[in-house]
Amino acid sequence: MAPYTLAHLSDPHLPPLPKPRLIELAGKRALGYVNWTRNRHKYQRREVLDALVADVKAHGPDHIAVTGDLVNLALEAEFAPARAWLDGVGPPDRVTTIPGNHDAYVRATSHRFGETFAPYLAGDDGRIGFPSVRRRGPLVLISLSTAVPTLPLMATGTLGADQLASLEEVLGRLAAEDVFRVLLVHHPLKSGARHKRMTDSAELLTLLKRHGVELILHGHDHIHSTMWFEGPNGNIPAIGVPSASARAHGHYPAAAYNLFTIEKDNTGWRCEQTVRSLGAGFQIGQIKHVRLF
Repeated sequence: MAPYTLAHLSDPHLPPLPKPRLIELAGKRALGYVNWTRNRHKYQRREVLDALVADVKAHGPDHIAVTGDLVNLALEAEFAPARAWLDGVGPPDRVTTIPGNHDAYVRATSHRFGETFAPYLAGDDGRIGFPSVRRRGPLVLISLSTAVPTLPLMATGTLGADQLASLEEVLGRLAAEDVFRVLLVHHPLKSGARHKRMTDSAELLTLLKRHGVELILHGHDHIHSTMWFEGPNGNIPAIGVPSASARAHGHYPAAAYNLFTIEKDNTGWRCEQTVRSLGAGFQIGQIKHVRLF
C-alpha cells in the first residue's frame, strides 16, 4: 500500500482585513484593529499565503489539515472570503479545518465559524461538534476546539469538561483498531506564555497518557515546534507550524507547512515529516526532513 500523505498548515489570518464598520470596533476588536493597521498588515500577506497553498497543492497530499485562525477579528465581512479561500484549498472530503481563538474573537460572532465552515468540520456522522471524527485512509482525524471568546489582551483556549469526556470516549472506542490517530487542536499543549495557553492542557495530557494518539498537530504560536508528550506506548510528537501567510519578522519565522508521510511497516507505524517554507522571491522550498518514528 502506498504511503498516505497529510499536509498541515495553520493560522492563515486571511489578508487583507475588510474595513470594519465603526460599530464593530468596540472592546477587544478595537485593540486588534489597531494592531492590524500598525503592525500585522506588514507581515500577514496574501501573496505569501497563495504561494504556500500553491506548493501544497503541487505536492498532491491525500488530505490537508488547517488548524485554525482563518480570520482575524471575526468580523462578519471576513467569513465569506475565508470560506472562498478554503474552497480553493480543496473540497471538504480532502480538507479538515478547526477553529482558532481569532475565529471566536468576540462572543457576538463566535458561532459564525461553525456555520461558515460546516462541511469542513463535520465528522463522518454528519454532526457538527467537537470532538469530531473523520476517517481518511489509515488515518483517523480527531478534531478538537479550544476556540472561546476571551478578554482583551488574552488569547487563551479551553476544551472544557464535556469535550474532554467525549474525547475519552472516542479514544476508548478506537483503542482496539489498527489506525493512525491524528489529534487536531489549535492551541499547543504546553505554552510558556500564560496569556496564550490552553487552560486545561493538564487534563488533556492526562487523558493522552492513558489512551494515546500517534500524532498531534497544532498552530497558534506561529513558530516551528516539536514537543513530545507521554503516551501509553511511548512518546507522542506534537508539531506546530508558523503562520501560513507570514513574512519573517522578529523572532517569528516565515510561512511554512508540514507534509507527513505515513505508512505501516513490519515494526508498526512509520511517520516522516517534511518542512517546506517561504524563501526568497516567494519560492517555497524544503528546509527539513526527519523521521519521527
